[in-house]
Amino acid sequence: MIVGTAGHIDHGKTTLVRALTGVDTDRLKEEKARGISIELGYAYTPLSNGEVLGYVDVPGHERLVHTMAAGACGIDFALLVVAADDGVMPQTREHLAILDLLGVSRGAVALTKIDRVDAARASEVQMEIAAALASTALRDVPFFPLDATLPDDARVSALRAHLHEKAANLQQRRDDGLFRLAVDRVFTLPGHGTMVTGTVFSGRVTCADALVLMPAGTPVRIRSIHAQNRASESGRAGQRCALNLAGIAKDRIERGNWIADPRLLAPTSRIDVRLRLLDDAETRLTQWSPLHVHLGAAHCVAHVVLLEHENLAPGQTARAQLVFDAPVCAIPGDRFIVRNAQATRTVGGGCVLDPFAPTRKRRTSQRQHYLDALEEMLSGQSIAPLLQQAPYGLRTSELMRLSGEPQERISLPADAMIIDAAPGAGEHFVILRAHWNALRERAVEALRDFHARAPDDPGPDSARLRRIVSPDLPDALWRALIDELARDNIVLRNGAWLHLPGHAVTLSESDEMLALKLLPLIEAGHFDPPWVRDLAAAVHEDEDRVRQVLRKLVRQGRVFQVVPDLFYDRQRIRELAAVVDALVQEHGTIEAAKYRDAIGVGRKRSIQILEFFDRLGYTRRVRAAHVLRTDGSWFV
Repeated sequence: MIVGTAGHIDHGKTTLVRALTGVDTDRLKEEKARGISIELGYAYTPLSNGEVLGYVDVPGHERLVHTMAAGACGIDFALLVVAADDGVMPQTREHLAILDLLGVSRGAVALTKIDRVDAARASEVQMEIAAALASTALRDVPFFPLDATLPDDARVSALRAHLHEKAANLQQRRDDGLFRLAVDRVFTLPGHGTMVTGTVFSGRVTCADALVLMPAGTPVRIRSIHAQNRASESGRAGQRCALNLAGIAKDRIERGNWIADPRLLAPTSRIDVRLRLLDDAETRLTQWSPLHVHLGAAHCVAHVVLLEHENLAPGQTARAQLVFDAPVCAIPGDRFIVRNAQATRTVGGGCVLDPFAPTRKRRTSQRQHYLDALEEMLSGQSIAPLLQQAPYGLRTSELMRLSGEPQERISLPADAMIIDAAPGAGEHFVILRAHWNALRERAVEALRDFHARAPDDPGPDSARLRRIVSPDLPDALWRALIDELARDNIVLRNGAWLHLPGHAVTLSESDEMLALKLLPLIEAGHFDPPWVRDLAAAVHEDEDRVRQVLRKLVRQGRVFQVVPDLFYDRQRIRELAAVVDALVQEHGTIEAAKYRDAIGVGRKRSIQILEFFDRLGYTRRVRAAHVLRTDGSWFV
């Protein structure tokens, strides 16, 4: 169990931790000289069952609330410290609000400096505290009046015994999720190098695990682990851990970063949340209001986009989108707090819903239904409602980031399908069978309409059909859909073109005679064949008639149309594709200038041919160059 202190400055938090553990958590010279806590302090004490009870001592100064919030994230038990002579003070209330917003529901109250007041004052302060706790999850916690300067006093011993009992009976957090640790301290240790400490939010870690520093995405390697201040082979959810990292300098890590399983987190700048303003927030949020956000151990600045109303008043709760100035990391269910634009007052907090919020269509009914499904998932229900609101399914990588679970532990509904969208590359989609069948039907119907509108056309290529059916459909999922339709012989391929089985073309005797005149002329043109107008002039035929016959030849796969009115025979296309392959093997990518030099045509024609290969799916454009698609070799 991890106990976190809370309370106003100079109410005796550090003194109390020292009385309970024998450890002085003020380690800095400045802290000892001024007699106040400035940074987070840590103490540990063994329990009779072999476990270790950890303490996080937080500063109480109003200017150090950001540090307190970093220390409060991930604690199991709150120890609210109130001095009997002062009573409830501003930071008492603010720290209490932070604990409530973070969802801390277990705790105790230590009424310190009890030796300085009489019984009447002690009773009055207890009533003040009870009133402050009344609207929070800590309303029923026990009180322990004591003098923290007397570690052997029976009243201190009673609190110590209570904390040990709660720790011994605390149900351990599940540690079968994906690992992540919130970094709240970074330092170097002579002979060891870079060290990070923090609370493990989920999962389990060993020295053999491959982890990343987020949001930077930098791979890290663990030399050794200390869990709850003891050398250990592993660390798990609910423990404070110190990780000795290899191959990374201290200055590349900062408080608020995460050390995590590479499958779990991804940088984001937009997070959809459920946001609550405190009753005494004394502020009204409007669109794009700036806020200081404390998420995990991080302190960030964000602007608010309200998703349900145009403003949010004190005491109200609503969905909102937080737009951050710098990348952050989160998963659904994470708690956060927000402070006003001047960072002088805690005004509210909430819960993360979707860490990968969209920039557009964020207030549509469809989007709101998706957020409803996320909230159902967070309430303990299955991911079925989430998949119901995902007509294109969800990548398994996305499901892991939303659920925090490894793929093998995600419980899928009976009607869910796993689509291997990129065989060998590990890209899988989970989609409900009804959604998949609807996509199949839409693709077939779109192809049928295309044939009706253009009976002489060989059919659209895959990319064009995707634009007709659903431009938003992920390309990998679309290719898997077409592959399945082709395997089922519902859709047929003719080179790069797609058509239905009934869409066939036969040439009349006169068409075939004209084709026999046109094909040698096209072949003779090699990499620079004649345009339709030139072919028509050469065979003394009308341009429209030549164009119609050539389109029929395209449907038969005997020629290819690179651009309107420019056709290449199949062998030349194969040769042009082979040149592309050779140049990519030599240079890694292919650019228009190199391709122009290799095939001996002008730059404009080279660009047209490369764009043709992009449409075929043989290549893919990357900025000013082209690369081979891993799934495009069928063409050659």
